[in-house]
This record gives sequence, structure tokens and C-alpha cells, in this order.
Amino acid sequence: MVQQVTRGIKISVETTFEGTFYKNHKMRYAFGYKITIANQSKDSVQLMARHWRITDALSAPETVAGEGVIGKKPVLKPGESHTYSSGCLLNSAFGAMQGFYQMVNFTTTRNFKVKIPVFKLSAPFALN
Repeated sequence: MVQQVTRGIKISVETTFEGTFYKNHKMRYAFGYKITIANQSKDSVQLMARHWRITDALSAPETVAGEGVIGKKPVLKPGESHTYSSGCLLNSAFGAMQGFYQMVNFTTTRNFKVKIPVFKLSAPFALN
């Protein structure tokens, strides 16, 4: 598990290798990840957007950005957490993801970024 705390918001990431399959005559590697966002601050916050940088050992890095996470913009009061699962496809058995969440603090009404730490994606059969 990888963890990072930014401005009282703790991000925890767990990854899984889901398997391989062929798409358009190419081998693809499927990875899943589960993220828990825990509000350890004294203020209520809301996740508004996400920004990802996905690195694949065989391809150029890809940027993915959008509103919320899996169609939600969770509000977290102090002490609350939100967990969701998602995934990505890579062209190789190795890669990594990192990024940030754009959040708003309800007390100050200010936007701020919460860092999502780098987490590795690797197929177990490809490791020594």
C-alpha cells in the first residue's frame, strides 16, 4: 500500500493485476486500484476533479482528467473517508500512475490540490 497526506487529506492506494487479453491484435494488461481518501483535517472538503498521469513501459505517458471519481464528487466531513475502485489498461506488464485531486475546503471556500502518490503497476509473472 502507498500513502500520502496533503493538507490533512490522506490518500491510500492498493493495486491488483487483473489479467491479460487481446484487443486489436495487441496484448493488453489490466490493472485495478482501490483508493481511500480520508479527511484528517478539521474542515469539510469536497473532491471536485481528478488528474492522472499514467506511465506505461512501452508507450508515451497518458494524461487523464475529469470531474469527480467514478461519477461522484464526495463530500468528506472531518474523520470521514471515501473508498472507490477503478482500473486502467497498459500495453506492457509494467507501469505507474500518479496525479492529484482538485478539492474545495468548505470553511475557507478555497480550492486546493491533494497529491496522489506514485504507485506502481506490475504483473506478478513479470517480476524477478
